[in-house]
Order: sequence, then C-alpha cells, then structure tokens
Amino acid sequence: MADTPRRRFLIGYALAPKKQQSFIQPSLVGLAADRGIDLVPIDPARSLADQGPFDCILHKLYGDDWKAQLQEFAARYPDVPVVDPPHAIERLHNRISMLQVVSELEIPQDQETFGIPSQVVIYDSGALSNSGVVGALRFPVIAKPLVADGSAKSHKMSLIYHRDGLLKLKPPLVLQEFVNHGGVIFKVYVVGDYVKCVKRKSLPDVSEEKLECTQGSISFSQVSNMTAQDRTGEQYYESMHLEEAEMPPLRFVTEIARGLRRVMGLHLFNFDVIRDVKVGNRYLIIDINYFPGYAKMPSYEKVLTEFFWNIVNKKKEEDGSNPTSNDVDNEGEILVDDHLGTAGEVENVC
Repeated sequence: MADTPRRRFLIGYALAPKKQQSFIQPSLVGLAADRGIDLVPIDPARSLADQGPFDCILHKLYGDDWKAQLQEFAARYPDVPVVDPPHAIERLHNRISMLQVVSELEIPQDQETFGIPSQVVIYDSGALSNSGVVGALRFPVIAKPLVADGSAKSHKMSLIYHRDGLLKLKPPLVLQEFVNHGGVIFKVYVVGDYVKCVKRKSLPDVSEEKLECTQGSISFSQVSNMTAQDRTGEQYYESMHLEEAEMPPLRFVTEIARGLRRVMGLHLFNFDVIRDVKVGNRYLIIDINYFPGYAKMPSYEKVLTEFFWNIVNKKKEEDGSNPTSNDVDNEGEILVDDHLGTAGEVENVC
C-alpha cells in the first residue's frame, strides 16, 4: 500500500520589492519546502480573494487598497491567519503611539528596570523655539520623523547638540533625549514565541566636554552614514567594544518581548534597547519595528520556517487534524538565544 502523500501548505507573501529581495532568499524557500511549506508571491494588482488557496497570508504592504484587499479576503476566508492585522501594525507607524505600548506592560521590575527616554512631539515649527515645549529636555536630543513607515524619509534623523540646532528641523517630529549607552544597542528580534537578542554598534557617548564645544547637529540614518570626521577619531572606536558589552539578562528581555507581543497583538517585530551608562540596570526601549530585516538575524531561515510550521499546524489543529507531537514545539515555549554580532556590522541607532 502506497504511503499517503503528506499535505503541503501554501503561504502567500505580499512584500515590497526591496523587502522581498532581502527576505525571500533561496535558503528560506528551500528549507520551508522541505517542511512541506510552499512560499508563493501574491500579486497585489489582482484580487487577493481570487488567489490561492492559502493556508496563511504574510504581508508588509500598506495603503487603503491593500487593507481593502485583506478585509475582503478575511470576509471570504475567516479561518486563514493573516500575519499581521493592519490595525495592529499601524500603531508602530507613529513614534508616539509606538512607545506608548511600553507603559502598558505589566512586568515586575526588580533588579532590572525599563522605560523609554524623555521625549516630546513637535507639530509646528513655532514650538521649536518655545522653551516651554522643549525646555524639559536635556541636550543632546535625537530628532526623529513622527511617521515611522519604513520609508527612507522616516529614517532621516539628527543628533542635536544645542537649542539652535532645532531651528533647522521640519515638523512633525519627535525630540527624544539622547542617553549615553556605551555605543552599543541591543536589538531584540521576535518571531512568534522565538526571541533573539543581538548587540550592534550605535552612536558613541557624548561627554559634557564634547557637548560644550560642539556646535550644530549631525544628520544620520544609520551609524555607517555618519561623516568621516566623526568616525575616524580614536574616541569613536574606543567606545565600540562590542565584545566587552554585557548582554541584558535573557529572561528580562524575554519578558519584555512577550509583554509587547501580547499588548500589540503582533507576531513579527523587533525592538531596540539601550542600557543607561549612569544606571547600569536601567534599560530604555527606543524603537519598535514591524517585520524587520530578519535576514540579518543568524539562522533566520530555521527560525522563520519553524514559525510558519507552527502557524499552519495550529490552523490544522483547529480544523480537527492534529500534527504529530514530533512536528510542533510545545505550545507557549519561549525559545531564547543570544548572539554577538560581527564587529563590522552597524545598524540604525533607532
């Protein structure tokens, strides 16, 4: 008697060309296929409801047309999971609502504490010269566009040393106090129940002496885009000792990741954390990103394939067909790992 063919699962992905090029690597497609999961592109120009049939929708597209497509699809196929809901993703498109989720976390803070840097939102240019609006902030500050939609414009930021530097900015934007953090940022990747913390280079600390003698501001989108003059000094590289930077406690980071996932209702995101050099057990969350560059995460193919497998098999369980216990991780298990990024890698400071 011939063996019954194993059912294959179809995951449709709708990604912008640049995102598709970086994420849909042959290594990911091949590994997923070996597990019985076929990753196929969705044509956003055609009716989504007429494509497929799909066992899951994976997407990172925006706009009213795409949201309407998803709504129509969900109405016709309510049992097919969509990763992730547009209304949950949109909360991360505004840098104020993005970090408000941190205040909603109910996590015990004993040996380690967490929060966000002091910040204000500026909607018009007149407020930039109003000491009552920005007077509570201590310089230097980082100026960030209010909108965080992944576009090149949303990544253009400035480190402002003095109040005069504010006058060149164009609202709407967020002013966030720059906190010295040893030139190291911790990027925490979340893929469902999986949590991975890596460390990367960040902007170097700003001493009181440098603050007094430095004029103006530095524009940047990531550390590698800092001016040559700023990057060649010995002081810059002395602050970049990644090997010596202590990782935050994994259980602490995992609790934050689990809390954020619960509050936001998202499966795929990362968040950036820095450690206040003045208060060694104080951690600050400075940014949260939806569906980040997972290809930069070590062994991302294995992690994402396992996530896909769990998503489609959870659906199969709900449909009344249970996978074998050897195929699926225990529900609720948190997989935690840490990895030291290569010394040559740099990432966005926020």
